[in-house]
Amino acid sequence: MSSPKKVLIYDTTLRDGSQGEGISFPLSAKLRITEKLDQFGIDFIEGGWPGSNPRDMAFFKEVKNLKLNHAKVTAFGSTRRANISVEEDPQIQMLLDAETEVITIFGKTWLLHVQEVLRIEPETNLEMIEDSVRHLVKNGKKVIYDAEHFFDGYKDNNNYAIKTLEAAVRGGASNLSLCDTNGGMMIQELREIVATIVTLFPKTDIGMHCHNDCGLGTALSLSGIDVGAKLVQGTINGYGERNGNANLTSIVPSLHLKMGHELNCQNSLKNMRDLSLFLDDMVNQRPDIRAPFVGASSFAHKGGVHADAANKVARSYEHIDPALVGNRTRVLVSDMSGRSSIMMKAKEIGIDLDARSEELKIFLEELKKLEFKGYEYEAADASFKMLLSRFLNKSTQKNFFDCISYRVITERDEKTDSNISEATVKLTIDQKLHHTVSESSGPVGALDMALRKALISDYPQIKDVKLIDFTVRIVEGGLGSKSIIRVHIESTDGDNVWGTVGASDNVIEASWEALKDALEYKLIYLS
Repeated sequence: MSSPKKVLIYDTTLRDGSQGEGISFPLSAKLRITEKLDQFGIDFIEGGWPGSNPRDMAFFKEVKNLKLNHAKVTAFGSTRRANISVEEDPQIQMLLDAETEVITIFGKTWLLHVQEVLRIEPETNLEMIEDSVRHLVKNGKKVIYDAEHFFDGYKDNNNYAIKTLEAAVRGGASNLSLCDTNGGMMIQELREIVATIVTLFPKTDIGMHCHNDCGLGTALSLSGIDVGAKLVQGTINGYGERNGNANLTSIVPSLHLKMGHELNCQNSLKNMRDLSLFLDDMVNQRPDIRAPFVGASSFAHKGGVHADAANKVARSYEHIDPALVGNRTRVLVSDMSGRSSIMMKAKEIGIDLDARSEELKIFLEELKKLEFKGYEYEAADASFKMLLSRFLNKSTQKNFFDCISYRVITERDEKTDSNISEATVKLTIDQKLHHTVSESSGPVGALDMALRKALISDYPQIKDVKLIDFTVRIVEGGLGSKSIIRVHIESTDGDNVWGTVGASDNVIEASWEALKDALEYKLIYLS
């Protein structure tokens, strides 16, 4: 591994990341993300391609009003066109009009693209690269040159690929970023090529721009840094075209915590998970629970042996302290759990247990029976906490309500192509009967509304509770309509988020259990 050095972080989430399937950034989101990335300590924020769409043009106009403390906003574009001078190329002028201190342009490296796509002479392409970089530098801009398809071009004709870089350097480029545009490189091959380029261009910093088509985006980026590159490009959460770009939420902590390199954002690593979740929220994406470093499962322990060992010596099953990246250790309760797991989970949710108590042994046996019936508490902390409290008689809270019965009727009107579900709930609060009826387009929604309607007058604190996720899974198939179904519900009151679970061979009954637990948890623990 190379000696520690200063590495710059170049974020292209707002440009390259937006090319990912299902990813779109409104102008307001782009501005908020820019501020967030700056606060984190990112060095370069690629804001978009001026002239390619009205949103990017508006971004470069509005971003000037932001008071950024560190990051340099970067405009992105291409070299001039073949049949026009650089002074007359409107795309080059739009890059200058963006008024950013740094401009990144890409040019062709691969002769296949030069001759078969652009259909120009190889020498003309070199002129386009040099002219474009020189013109931007002459106008006071720092230029980062992205060598598109560099590795494919180098393997096809290494002499020509090197000539394209030399053209950019003659024009005044301050950084040559080598792009694995198709994402097909292998690690050792890339290392050898990057090491060669670092040697050939000792006075110009080299950067890495990798994609994740082989699942190696992070590894390739780190390998390039290890053999001499000093800048790495990527996106938060790996957003990007096809399989995505190299993921900065993995690259950044690896560079500092694993490889010892100095980063301007290293003091913000504790905010890495928050930044990841913020970006997912901005594009309405469900967070990847298995994402390295920042995923909810990154430091989660399920097996009893693992959980026990991690509790005694965290590093025995955790490669870093989770707090370094804003994450935490989690214990998952399942039929694989032992006493240590239950004790750790109980402690995590605020309940102290005696490891030698007979009650704990009985509870563990009961838990395994419930999981066998289809219940699963890994993502249902609220249901688990209430179950444990009830079973061990630890809860001193009152019984908020008693359910007598509930009923759901669903009607389908083929003429109007519509569904109407009606739910009836009967329950008592302090021995007073509440009988409510509600309608919705679906049975679970109607049941949820009827239950809330029955409780709201006595417990107005539930008015802020919202159901934010509802998932149904067949736990045990092959039984036809009697298959076991598990329903998981995620709820929020604006300040807290909690999960509840229900299981049955009847989806309405499973949903009722999860709905009831969600509201009871709010009343018992969050009021």
